[in-house]
Amino acid sequence: MSAEHRKPFWLFPNLLSLDAPLVAVVWLYLFVRTWRLGYLPWEAYVTLGLAVWVIYVADRLLDVALRGGTPETLESRHRFHHDHRRLFRLGLIAASLASVFLVVTKLGIIIYKHLMLGGVLVAGFFGLSMLTNKTTGEAPLAKNVLAGVTFAFGTAMTAHMYRMELGLFDLFASHEVICFAVLCILNISAIDLWEHAARASDVEIKASDELALTLPLALLGGASFVLSRMENEQSSQPFFYAVLTGSALLFVLNLKRAELSMDALRVLADVVMLVPVLVFLAASAP
Repeated sequence: MSAEHRKPFWLFPNLLSLDAPLVAVVWLYLFVRTWRLGYLPWEAYVTLGLAVWVIYVADRLLDVALRGGTPETLESRHRFHHDHRRLFRLGLIAASLASVFLVVTKLGIIIYKHLMLGGVLVAGFFGLSMLTNKTTGEAPLAKNVLAGVTFAFGTAMTAHMYRMELGLFDLFASHEVICFAVLCILNISAIDLWEHAARASDVEIKASDELALTLPLALLGGASFVLSRMENEQSSQPFFYAVLTGSALLFVLNLKRAELSMDALRVLADVVMLVPVLVFLAASAP
């Protein structure tokens, strides 16, 4: 393999669509600890990871099919999926069958009352994927919002379904879920905003893209700090510290984006979602 086509090792989690499942599993652990669920079956973690991987791989394969063109015109992650599409399709089938098997045989009937809403959200996400700009690859804002909400719902729901006395309203009314959903939306939207700003030559457009990310991040960081002070339950405070950390890191990454390649920004955007677990563990230590 020539040097110009050799991929750096740190890029492979993104190329293989392993980054999002890892983020989901890590934040599932945070929800479990925050809501004091004690033990969560390993099948729940594996099923969530497989489901997220299936959705992300399917979305990237769909993007490649919709955008067409030559592989050279695609981004690294989409070009990688295009070049290895047969293997990804096989993996997609295997992971889908494995996740269905775990849901049916291991997770029990408790999950079914949540799956219908999850299916509607995922269907809406793929429906909006069809509206992606075929030339630039830009996704409509609604897709990013729905993607963030779906990701947060799926992650939190996997823990929430074991809170026997609480329903779906309690899930969506949870401060933890709301803050996490907003963080996911901003994280997903950041890449599109960075790409749009990089293509733009108008200074006002660049400034608008900057404000579209920095202002919501500042508001989310402020809200997370206030909630951490207001929360009576000690177990919830570390969670809001984690969201505050993710917001702050994404804010810093946004300021430094001009110094980094788009591939590096995509990887670091995932790192921003993983580092907060260290803050959570430190804050929740006795």
